Amino acid sequence: MSGMPGDAGPMEDAALTLAAQAGDISALSLLLERHRPGMRAVALSMLGPGPDTDDVMQEAALVALRRIVDVRDPEAVGPWLRMVVRNSCRTLLRASRRVEPMESVPLPSDGETPEQVLDSHALRNWIWEAVESLSPALRLPIVLRYFTTGITSYQQIAEACVIPVGTVRSRLSQARGILARCLTAAADTSHEDAIRRTEDSWREAHEMLAAAERGEFGKVVRDRYSPAVSLLTGGERIGGADLMLAGMDSDLSAGVRQRPLNVVAGRSLVVWEMELINPADAPEHCPPGVAWIMSLSGGRFDRVSLYHASRPQTVPSAITA
Repeated sequence: MSGMPGDAGPMEDAALTLAAQAGDISALSLLLERHRPGMRAVALSMLGPGPDTDDVMQEAALVALRRIVDVRDPEAVGPWLRMVVRNSCRTLLRASRRVEPMESVPLPSDGETPEQVLDSHALRNWIWEAVESLSPALRLPIVLRYFTTGITSYQQIAEACVIPVGTVRSRLSQARGILARCLTAAADTSHEDAIRRTEDSWREAHEMLAAAERGEFGKVVRDRYSPAVSLLTGGERIGGADLMLAGMDSDLSAGVRQRPLNVVAGRSLVVWEMELINPADAPEHCPPGVAWIMSLSGGRFDRVSLYHASRPQTVPSAITA
């Protein structure tokens, strides 16, 4: 098999695609390299030369990482990759016509979340290794955009990270560039099982809420959170463990319950996306959801940032006589 980009025919493409779908990192890297000239030609034709073209190429590589299992005709992976680039270009062009980019990461057609897609094949473990190699400032925006289900637009990420929208775009661009370089480097190293880590975090979220309803949230905080844990909202520290306990107790006393919707679990960063269920007699007591964005140090959560989902805007109904 030839290793020159673009030198292989459909049969070679099919073999590489099937290997990549089975989790062969080197096969995916070679596949992207083979089709890089054609992918870049599409980007250049739509955007022209410049940093936007580089961003789109990096974005397309990350989409390929998450969506390679969706390729139904392995021999047609070249057109599929060029379509990914074309769609990324269109998203960028739409965003550039807005004052603030608001696009969301498109989910697969079957409704699976990005995390579920990653859980469906072997690529999940080494892509997490690459994410963990990012600095905290770059890691959080990339995790929110590509792994969460409700904090994916630039505006939402800006609010959760308490940074300007322009900084979000800059950090995502830097993170994508680093990931594009380090994913291949991570190919030959051993990786932790991301599925097990995610399953453990799902279990922990459910057990934490059950313990809170039993009046045992204090034990959870002592066992899993640093004694010097910081509770933040809007980027500002508002308290520590005592406030976490008081806040949970206040919500439960008011009849508010939380239900886990999505879990993102890395070694250094965990995100729990929760639905907030208000009591029937106070449906507006809390926003519809909250994300617990938590960093870990020494195996304990040492920083908890709460991001509340915006309440849907309602249109006043017409008054009839």
